Amino acid sequence: MNDVHCGTPADGPAPAARLAAFAAALADETRAAICMTLLEGRAWTAGELARITAVAPSTVSGHLTRLLDAGICVTERQGRHSYVRIADAATARLVDELASHAIPDRDGAHSVPVVAAPDPLARARTCYDHFAGRLGMAVTDAMGRRGLLRTEGVFELTEDGRAWCAAAGVGLAEAGRRPLVSSCLDWTERRRHLGGLTGARLCARALEGKWVVRPAGGGRGLEVTAAGERAFGDLLGLTPGAWR
Repeated sequence: MNDVHCGTPADGPAPAARLAAFAAALADETRAAICMTLLEGRAWTAGELARITAVAPSTVSGHLTRLLDAGICVTERQGRHSYVRIADAATARLVDELASHAIPDRDGAHSVPVVAAPDPLARARTCYDHFAGRLGMAVTDAMGRRGLLRTEGVFELTEDGRAWCAAAGVGLAEAGRRPLVSSCLDWTERRRHLGGLTGARLCARALEGKWVVRPAGGGRGLEVTAAGERAFGDLLGLTPGAWR
């Protein structure tokens, strides 16, 4: 059984103090780098995060304590090993949206990507546990065009969308408290893409079916395989040009 620990107690300080602590926890380049790494959706050990951020393990330990205390991260223990991950999807979405505000020209036209087109992360990546980048927007737009997803105002899955998910092997059972559908601002495309349980389960289905694969060196980037090109074409009428 996993032992999950979150650093923020239920009877913690006043809201203003908690907000200040949350902001202060992110106000450090190393801690910000840790959070951006964790947005991949996987859990990492402190040692792995030390290597990724190129700081000493003792230094990473102090940074992780700050992130745990602010409720941004949680730890999970598996046997003798302890892993760190983003606390939940809502926190991941908030961190990703904050990152979008740090990008130059963030007030530019929404139709113009703010990351160069050849950038692999702009092409296809995960946003915590769902698709982002041009692939994420292509999927979202295609579902909207086909009447599977309402994208005016609050995102909403239609009855046709539920039937499509079932046919595509995207299980939506056991939603818990997570919304069935949510929208998430894409920091490269400046538009909202599909998130929530539906977005997460669709991404999981694509990874399981090898429609997309992660790069050998790890990270948030995704590569669409030949099987993925066929699946996205059959299911949503997409061609590779939609995300390249």
